[in-house]
Formats: sequence, structure tokens, C-alpha cells
Amino acid sequence: MVSRIMLPRIYTDTSVIGGCFDDEFQEASRRLFEKFNVGEAIIVLSDLTLLELQGAPENVRAVLNGVPDAFLEEVIFSAEAAELAERYIASGVVGAASRADARHIATATVHHVTVLVSWNFRHIVNLSRIHRYNSVNIRYGYPMLEIRTPREVVDYE
Repeated sequence: MVSRIMLPRIYTDTSVIGGCFDDEFQEASRRLFEKFNVGEAIIVLSDLTLLELQGAPENVRAVLNGVPDAFLEEVIFSAEAAELAERYIASGVVGAASRADARHIATATVHHVTVLVSWNFRHIVNLSRIHRYNSVNIRYGYPMLEIRTPREVVDYE
């Protein structure tokens, strides 16, 4: 097995977890969870994601049960991430109505994840927005954040 230190840390938003039960997204979402379940990657969950999951159906919440604790990392939405999220909004990357999405991006950024995965094409996995999120990140001294769909991070061999 690869050392935990070398494993990709994949910030996973709620859309990917729910995607395990969506006809369009389930194959890639489930393949990604297989990677987490067998220790080929670390799922990074924020307190924001866990809070959003509280209102989800039981079968959606249960998706996380198969992930061993050794391959699950919980991170918090901090004051630093809150400030960065507000910078995204002030810069016009997203509007105030999309504050939750900006908070996920900011949390992933300040925790230096390998990649953030989402099925939210409107506010997150959108090339124009990805460039603008990263423009803000660079302007304020943060690294660029890889933002992809699960289809782009799972193996199809």
C-alpha cells in the first residue's frame, strides 16, 4: 500500500456523496468511493459538508460508512476560509447567494487539498469560475486549487 502521506487528499462536496444515487453521476461517484474505501485516496470532508449531510436521506449519509477512519480527514471552515470566501464574492467569482459554494472552495484551498470534486457545474466545476477562484487565490497568496468532477479523478482501466 502507498504511504498515507503520498495519497491524494480529495475534498468531496455533498453533490458527490448524493451522486452515488443519481443515474447520471453514480458510476463515477461510486468509483471514487471505492478509492476511499480501499485506501487509494483520502476523502477530505469539511464541517460544512457534514452539516449539509444532516438533512440528507439515510442512504446518502451511509455512503461514508464504508470509508475507513484512516482514509477520512475532517477539516473545519475557519475564519481564514471565511475571509477567503468573502474575497471570492467581493471579486465577483460568485454572488452572495452562492456563499456556501464559495465556503467549500475556500475551505479546500486553505487546507491545501490535492483536488476538490463536485457535480456542481454552475458555481464550482466551471472553467471560467475555476480560473477566477484561482486568480483570487494567487492574489492573496494561496495555491491554485484543482477542481474536477469525480469522472476526472477515477481510473477507467
